[in-house]
Amino acid sequence: MSNLPPLNTDTIWAILNEEIDDAAVNQLVWHCLGYRYDPVTAKWDNQQVSPEWRDEYPQPPDFIESRPATVKLTRSIPTQYKQIVKEKLGFKGYKIGEFGPRQTRRATAANWLLSYMEQKG
Repeated sequence: MSNLPPLNTDTIWAILNEEIDDAAVNQLVWHCLGYRYDPVTAKWDNQQVSPEWRDEYPQPPDFIESRPATVKLTRSIPTQYKQIVKEKLGFKGYKIGEFGPRQTRRATAANWLLSYMEQKG
C-alpha cells in the first residue's frame, strides 16, 4: 500500500470524480484508520486502529461494498465536518438518476477523508 495517492484535496476530487479506483479509496481510509498490511506475514496489523473500529472490524472493511461499514464511517464524522466536501470544496453532489450506492459510498469516504485531513491539520 505504499503507492497510495497523497491525501490532499486533488485526491478527494479524484475520489468524487471516480478517477481513483475503489481499492485505492478503501486503502486510503484503512491507512487513516490505522490498518497496516504486513507483507511478511500476509496479515493485517490492527494495533493502531481505535478499539471502536478494531472490535467490530478486526480486518479492514470494504467501504464501497459494505453499507454497515459506510454507515459507521458516516457516524464517525464529527458534526462540524458532515458537509465538508460541500463547504470546503464546493462539491454539488451527484445528479439524480446518475448515481447509486457506490457513488454515495465513495462520497462518504471522500467526506470522511477530508474531515480527517482537517482534524489532523
